[in-house]
Amino acid sequence: MICERCKQQPASVHYTEIINNQKRQMHLCEACAKEAQKAFEAGPTLNLKHFLAGLMGPAIAQETPTDARPFRCESCGLTEEMFGKYGLLGCGECYRNYERLAPLLRRIHGSTRHTGKVPQRSRKKYRWVQEVERLRAELQEAVEKEKFERAAELRDEIRALESRLT
Repeated sequence: MICERCKQQPASVHYTEIINNQKRQMHLCEACAKEAQKAFEAGPTLNLKHFLAGLMGPAIAQETPTDARPFRCESCGLTEEMFGKYGLLGCGECYRNYERLAPLLRRIHGSTRHTGKVPQRSRKKYRWVQEVERLRAELQEAVEKEKFERAAELRDEIRALESRLT
């Protein structure tokens, strides 16, 4: 295949772009690809971290009560100002320790609990695992309330589900 731009060298860089279900392909030689890259880099760039920080900074200010003490993560040292500036949390502990982040996460994601994605082939097993976890919590609550008959029923349900998992 020959370069689409210079029509002399063999094309070694293949670029595919899909926008609004419209597919566009370019096949360029190495020299033309470098020129195209320079032209592309000269244009305006959008850094997603800075974009999110710009959105989150004002949102955090709205969510923060005036009498609240400033946040600083004990684990990584991230401050509220750093989060507002960069739009990134420092570690997993930040999610647990930064209480004022909960309303913002709920507004952005619809939940404060990360659920992630589960592969199609694992969904059934994943649901069983979640159900076992829920039943264990319910079992613990039943034991604490001394509802031993309900606890026995829950124990049997957990065993039945666990036998399906193995």
